[in-house]
Amino acid sequence: MHSFTTEDLIQYVYNETSQQKTAAIKAALESDWSIREKYDEIMSAHQSLEILNLSPRKKAVDNILAYAEKSVRHLTTEV
Repeated sequence: MHSFTTEDLIQYVYNETSQQKTAAIKAALESDWSIREKYDEIMSAHQSLEILNLSPRKKAVDNILAYAEKSVRHLTTEV
């Protein structure tokens, strides 16, 4: 029986595992309650993160855009 790390399970949740590892994790989830418990915790966290609506503050975006505009002006005056 293979022992999967938390990282393996996170990669599985995000569909970042190879076909071979995916098959092995699926089999382990059906037969190993400790792996299933870890997986359920990760899935719960994953679903909670998907609900969050994260975005930067307007001031942060404005600062980035102002810096970019200043940089472009500086580059175009040098040429």
